[in-house]
Amino acid sequence: MHVSIVVPTYREALNIPELTKRIDAAMRPTGHTFDLWLMDDPSNDGVEKVVRDLGYSWVHLVTRTPPRGLGFAVLEGLRKAPGDILVVMDADLSHPPERIPDLVSAAERPENDLVIGSRYAPGGTIAGDWSLLRHINSRAATLLARLFTWVKDPMSGFLAMRKDILDRAAGDLDPIGYKIGLELIVKCRCRRVAEVPIHFSDRQLGKSKMGLKEQIRYVVHVRRLARWKYGELARFAEFGIVGLTGVFVNLLVVTLVSEQMSRMGFAASARLNTAITLAVFASMTTNFFLNRMATFSDKATKSLGRAYLTFVAVCLIGGVVNWWTTKRLATEWHEITLGLQIAALCGVAAGMLFNYAGARMFVFRTKRT
Repeated sequence: MHVSIVVPTYREALNIPELTKRIDAAMRPTGHTFDLWLMDDPSNDGVEKVVRDLGYSWVHLVTRTPPRGLGFAVLEGLRKAPGDILVVMDADLSHPPERIPDLVSAAERPENDLVIGSRYAPGGTIAGDWSLLRHINSRAATLLARLFTWVKDPMSGFLAMRKDILDRAAGDLDPIGYKIGLELIVKCRCRRVAEVPIHFSDRQLGKSKMGLKEQIRYVVHVRRLARWKYGELARFAEFGIVGLTGVFVNLLVVTLVSEQMSRMGFAASARLNTAITLAVFASMTTNFFLNRMATFSDKATKSLGRAYLTFVAVCLIGGVVNWWTTKRLATEWHEITLGLQIAALCGVAAGMLFNYAGARMFVFRTKRT
């Protein structure tokens, strides 16, 4: 059994000697043939000389061309590496090379589609000096990953899999940012994921690349995976989230306008009618632009003005659908406990479905070629 270890690098030359030394010590007793593929996004940090000086024939340095990024580097390495078992790990020594044989052993078993080096599986640990914010970020990212998998540490970048499992994804792999593991779980359809406990260490040398930009890229990645896995249902969920923001805009505008008109001495009826009207159109406007930028960002649209007017018309009709559904059901369910409230929720759902269908068909539809 041949094992290929893929390590994406960017300015990690200081860590390479220790990394290769520990990989060599871990893998030689196993009897497996193995090689290491350093996929370098041109670091210009002397990594070429470091690899030459090591003199290991099993270490291969690949200086990559664009597109740059950890996900793309790992993906290129997985496709280039010849191993029957493919291992992915970081270069900063946060993943213990001594656990590679355990991951390989688990990956060899046919019942496992993917094996993860897990911080959160029983027996797994992390360095004790993590800040509270770092813990919160990690848990929040794990919570988002629950859309796809219930493994304990889906954020792990330390993993192993058989080469044939990678082939399931064909050409669909298209990672954003650094969470290649989640990309593989989803697109290689890995239903059986084993977790091997590890101790996750902080980097000793070099500088971390983690920051706000990578966290934003992760959210974008999750959105893209949801679209890939759930299709139109994921888009409808985004439409609903945008609609929820419109509720807050509506409440804010109706409160501010009503209070301002009250100070100016307007009558109560005038305040109410004006505040409600402005709040409705304000929420429609924010919903339109958010849907244009997010929910339907991949769809060709009409000119901005025509698209906005069409969206307003659709939403007004959706309001009528909401009203009619609520009234009809409330009349039938008037003897049921909370019948009015249940009818109102059904009306909201009906109006939202109509608004989504109308926006999809008339406002943000793809132009025919």
